[in-house]
Amino acid sequence: MASELRSQLGFDAEEVRARLDAVVASGRAVIGSGAGTGLSAKAAALGGADLILVYNSGRFRMAGHGSNAGTLPLGDANEIVMEMGTREILPVVSDVPVIAGVNGTDPTRVMPLFLEQIKAAGFSGVINFPTMGIIDGRWRQSLEETGFSYAREVAMIGQAAELGLFTMAYTFTGEEARAMAAVGVDVVVAHLGTTVGGTIGADPENTPSLDDAAERTEAMALAARAERPEVIVLTHGGPIATPDDVREVLARTSAQGFVGASTMERVPVEQAISRTLRDFKAVPLRE
Repeated sequence: MASELRSQLGFDAEEVRARLDAVVASGRAVIGSGAGTGLSAKAAALGGADLILVYNSGRFRMAGHGSNAGTLPLGDANEIVMEMGTREILPVVSDVPVIAGVNGTDPTRVMPLFLEQIKAAGFSGVINFPTMGIIDGRWRQSLEETGFSYAREVAMIGQAAELGLFTMAYTFTGEEARAMAAVGVDVVVAHLGTTVGGTIGADPENTPSLDDAAERTEAMALAARAERPEVIVLTHGGPIATPDDVREVLARTSAQGFVGASTMERVPVEQAISRTLRDFKAVPLRE
């Protein structure tokens, strides 16, 4: 009972960091699991997840839509995460830190006040999602010029760290990794793009290789640690879709673990339900 209450009140940044340091010291990878439903979160905790992450994209993903729906104007990203966390995830998860995906560029929030609400709700930390880092080209340029910049996400992470929240950051370049490390982020997550696999994953033919994944992950790790040597580096997305993929990338980089969302809940659910239904459909009638 005490453990369940402690989880619902959240863990402070030092506690979360100590837990992850212990995982790394034991020679095991840190594993973070995205959860779009309470059931996903419970299953992830039972499976040994070190962190559970709540993104607005999880709601769309588990409704059968591509994760990129979370970057579109299909609802208030921050409100969706708050509602998911307080009504579905936090009440059923015990003894695993829960991290909120916060849209740091939201112009309708006084961000320090919203982060206080995140902390009071029982989240142990934050990560920048949705993130401008996913967007490139002319649209990214326009967003940056009109105030919706990745720099605002960096500022949000810095504010969260000052409040004692554990901080994680999706980064897409060495420059972004260095910027996040400079404001004291605890974990840099090298984002390699939309994950392949399943019915609504990225097209493998248009996804960079595992060689590219390892190269980009290590480049971001080096950039982040040049600014903050103690930062934990994890990897995520793109071609990294299976435990074997994770094993290969971690063997070729200094990354210390992996964050998965589609890989942890959408793809396994698709496969398990389809397989189970095929088994039921194979049951014949009595002759």
